[in-house]
Amino acid sequence: MCSHKRCRVEEQHQDQGTATRSGEDAIAGSVKDAQIKTCPPHTGFIGGLCFTCGKNQDEEDFTGVPFGYISEGLWLSTSERDRLCGSEVKNLLRERKLVLILDLDHTLINSTRLHDISAAEMDLGIQSAASKNDPNISLFTLQGMHMLTKLRPFVRKFLEEASNMFEMYIYTMGVKAYAIEIAKLLDPANVYFDSKVISNSDCTQQHQKGLDVVPGADSLAVVLDDTEYVWQKHKENLILMERYHYFAASCRRSGQSLSELMQDERESDGALATILDVLKRIHTIFFDLGVETALSSRDVRPVIKRVRQEVLQGCKLVFSRVFPSDCRPQHQIMWKMAEQLGAVCCSEVDPSVTHVVAVHAGTEKARWAVKHKKFLLHPRWIEACNYRWHRQPEEDFPVPGLKEGKGKEKVAENAHL
Repeated sequence: MCSHKRCRVEEQHQDQGTATRSGEDAIAGSVKDAQIKTCPPHTGFIGGLCFTCGKNQDEEDFTGVPFGYISEGLWLSTSERDRLCGSEVKNLLRERKLVLILDLDHTLINSTRLHDISAAEMDLGIQSAASKNDPNISLFTLQGMHMLTKLRPFVRKFLEEASNMFEMYIYTMGVKAYAIEIAKLLDPANVYFDSKVISNSDCTQQHQKGLDVVPGADSLAVVLDDTEYVWQKHKENLILMERYHYFAASCRRSGQSLSELMQDERESDGALATILDVLKRIHTIFFDLGVETALSSRDVRPVIKRVRQEVLQGCKLVFSRVFPSDCRPQHQIMWKMAEQLGAVCCSEVDPSVTHVVAVHAGTEKARWAVKHKKFLLHPRWIEACNYRWHRQPEEDFPVPGLKEGKGKEKVAENAHL
């Protein structure tokens, strides 16, 4: 009844006499332990049959969590899932590793259907280039799916270095066949993910991703995803990624694509290189700077919050006509984002204000900023800081309507802040 992968794991246990750290090995141990228990309650089911008593799952009152990505047809009871997670946490902490959940589309890659390729992309020969599957350009054709996929710059180095600090999982809302094909492109030697590829069929709640299908505690999980909405229950674990739009079909609302411009993110300081530095800092703080707390009691979520708050620490912001007049500014996304980055936000100007955020230079507060030599900048500055996890140069985000010479002069005078 067991799958080929699971049988292979059990054979490894017999040959080696030791347990490895893969998710399948942990499940195999779960099954073995369950054999000494009695039913009900049922520890779990595989292929529709109970591990222990062999009863049919359809005939039993059973509530559990699916782990079909580890072994087809596998379900674990909530108690067994918790027991498995506890064991996994001990293994992770012993190896000084956290858990890293990686989204695919717009985070690590960008894909497009062949029939969505733009005329400009056709003229540039992008489909022909992809058909060569040249790893140096990271552009591939997904045979049988009629799709092209572009790997985000720096992704291979990112995975290599992140694997030393994290147990990594792919988690996508895409279908399983697509997820597996992308995993092969990202991890051709199968050294990072193995069976740890979670797709939409593994989710326990429609249109939502959850950590309940990931062995390990929520307190150890860091999530990289470009979509906040799908992580409603785990926003404190989330690092929101700047969306990677390479193909034209991916950015029809925002002008020409990177492919049409014959450009791409730079490896040295692109999104993945930036976030890798953030992950290294989170890992260091968790394992090396929290010595006053027992390792088993530490939680990565306050660490993520702490690192995020360092971005705009020391900045005091006033918003000028950025939000609708009939809304409370404290409830607006941009206000909350700035506070999460460590800035202090207020409604009125005073000498302690360092930045005025506006969409036009003609407002009263904008003119005050210029007069008092404060930073006057566009709201996109906050978004950029949020994605890059670093305070961005204010002069790169000018406000429309500001006289160029005057604005640059004020920014230069404040550059020491």
